[in-house]
Amino acid sequence: MALSHPTDDAALEQKIAALVQQILRREADELFAEKIAAFVQENERRSRELSLMERMVRVEEELKSLREIEAARFDAAERRFEAIDKRFEMVDKRFEALHREMSARFEAMDERFHAMDKRFEALQREMGARFDAAERRFEAIDKRFEMVDKRFEALQREMSARFEAMDERFHAMDERFHAMDRRFEALQREMGARFEAVDQRFQAMEQRFEAMDKRFLTVQWTLGIGFSFLTVLMGILKFWP
Repeated sequence: MALSHPTDDAALEQKIAALVQQILRREADELFAEKIAAFVQENERRSRELSLMERMVRVEEELKSLREIEAARFDAAERRFEAIDKRFEMVDKRFEALHREMSARFEAMDERFHAMDKRFEALQREMGARFDAAERRFEAIDKRFEMVDKRFEALQREMSARFEAMDERFHAMDERFHAMDRRFEALQREMGARFEAVDQRFQAMEQRFEAMDKRFLTVQWTLGIGFSFLTVLMGILKFWP
């Protein structure tokens, strides 16, 4: 009977060792599977982060190209405004030149009238008999004045027609400016809609990251509980009589 106890203890220890070995193998297989799953999930998360970074870089490149296009459009608009200002300056210079020319012509006409008055006075003093000829000349001068009046009226009509054409051009320019304002407003609305879509995408990504954080916390709690269970089990087996 004394010899049977050591053999029974040895057999019991072998059974316990075999049972512990099976449990450890099972736990090791589960732990290895969990590690592999965590590694796969980590790689998937990294690939998603890389794809997200690539999308953000693409969005930044598109925004940069849009800024360059808008800057080019604004530069073109500024050049057009400068060309319009130059045209207005040329028109002002033409009006000033026309004014100077008309003033010079009126001064020349005044000088001629003065000379004519002097000549008429001399003719009156010298020859009273030439009043008929002078009257005929005055009639011719009146006709010339009428012709001059007709020319001034034609010039006035021509200038009025030109001013009306300029007014029509200004109206056309105003309509073009209104069309440009409408285009800028449509572009602003489109950019606002795109930025709102980008914000919605960022919110969806943040929600996904929160869900992944919750999953990682669950996995951590599960691993902690498993390790605690193994520790308790090994302590029980260690102190098992």
